[in-house]
Amino acid sequence: MSKVIRIGTRDSELALWQANTVKKQLQEHGYQSVLVPVKSDGDLVLDKPLHELGITGVFTKTLDVAMLKGEIDIAVHSMKDVPTILPKGIVQAAVLERGNYMDILAFKKNEEFLAQKNAIIATGSLRRKAQWLNRYPTHTVVDLRGNVQTRAEKLENSNWNGAIFAAAGLERVGLEFENTIGLTWMVPAPAQGAIVVVALEGDDFVKNACAELNHEETEICTTLERKFLNILEGGCTAPIGALANIKDKNVSLKGVLLSVDGKKKIEVEFTSKLGAHENLAEACAERIFSRGGKLLMSEIAGTLKTPNVFSTKKLTPSQNELFNHNVIIASEDFLQISLNRIPRLVLKSKIDNVIITSQNAVEAILASLNPEELQFKNIYCVGRRTKRLIEKRIGKVAHFENNAKKLAEYLIEFMEGTEATYFCSNIRLDELPVIFAENKITLNEIEAYTTKQSPLKVNESIKGVMFYSPSNINSYLQENNANVIAYCIGDTTADEARKHFSDVRIAKLPTIESVITLVNSDYASN
Repeated sequence: MSKVIRIGTRDSELALWQANTVKKQLQEHGYQSVLVPVKSDGDLVLDKPLHELGITGVFTKTLDVAMLKGEIDIAVHSMKDVPTILPKGIVQAAVLERGNYMDILAFKKNEEFLAQKNAIIATGSLRRKAQWLNRYPTHTVVDLRGNVQTRAEKLENSNWNGAIFAAAGLERVGLEFENTIGLTWMVPAPAQGAIVVVALEGDDFVKNACAELNHEETEICTTLERKFLNILEGGCTAPIGALANIKDKNVSLKGVLLSVDGKKKIEVEFTSKLGAHENLAEACAERIFSRGGKLLMSEIAGTLKTPNVFSTKKLTPSQNELFNHNVIIASEDFLQISLNRIPRLVLKSKIDNVIITSQNAVEAILASLNPEELQFKNIYCVGRRTKRLIEKRIGKVAHFENNAKKLAEYLIEFMEGTEATYFCSNIRLDELPVIFAENKITLNEIEAYTTKQSPLKVNESIKGVMFYSPSNINSYLQENNANVIAYCIGDTTADEARKHFSDVRIAKLPTIESVITLVNSDYASN
């Protein structure tokens, strides 16, 4: 007998409508299911704007926990509320066919206020606020929270001229305002109007059941929009919009980034053939960055909260969530990596001893040749994560160490033969090549990827900076002073830091998470 699929959902009217839609579609495909409603923090805390709650995925976290605890089998969400990186163990199981993605303005009496200098518009969305102020800079935008019905009541009982809603939300709960305008000029939130189902990664029965509900076109478009959002590192804390469309076997993606006050706006659009669209999000994001997007994102971070710790490597949403409440984190990549094309003849030849010191080198190798064609006999590497990636994608690692110096010392004593091939960056430490030269061992260096410094001036409020390599440090010092605490990922990075910083602290393990733990320990009692 097939198991009954437990559907987790928020208990708002809109969320229940979405969950019941999934339940109905599962039933149509022969699956039994039952609803399990719960309240989220986003529903309970209504006196603060979303970006001030300090939680990524405020409407989804409660259901994620319930799923990981085995209390529900799937969760149903408005896709725009879901973090672009799902928690470990949870996967996207289906995206339903998209509804209306448009934002609409509900207003009182007439539209004359649109042409007037003074007007009051309500919305709880930074994206909507910024786009409205960009178009109507003299208007006042006030915060509006609560479910659809609550927001409608607040509009009716206020002195506001209008309020902005997602058209799909109104349609799904059957709420109609007497006066509305479709905001066709406003770029919607990534994945707005789409419903997503998430499930446990290991639950094949549930994943297979949900796969029957998936709408491919919607999945393609929302994937591009959310990837664009992820690259820009937005969410509830940045005014970012994105919309993808498929027409005549072409895929277009429009993206927009604005300052919180709407005074600055960067908008781009790219089109590609369906099937060759995978890099559209990267293309749009890169154009945003090239037109001042990086600086604008940095300004936004400073506008919303004043950061006290900075990471010189862009952190993921899940990593950001590891910091305690006393740490206001900002992050940006101070090094830009581009993979080089490694000659196929080099990679297809038999190599007895291979040295890899980063995941970037692994990715460069795999981008240049199918792993089945590689003839590596002994693979040596630096770092546990690099080891895991190699063993997952290429083959068994003979030995690994936490830094290049220790690996070199090991190889001098235990490596077979007197020759090795080192896949490295254009910027690499001298320790390994020097040790090999001193011991008369031939080292064939292959530049697998290029590292370029990408310095940025950080906020004066920063008290501590997280570093992950000597190059990281050198890039940072081009635009900033050393009057901060240097939190370092390992001994090699710390050695470089001590040349410039008076206060250097080292993580217990060579991982980003361990550096975060180090930072948290300093701010635990502050």
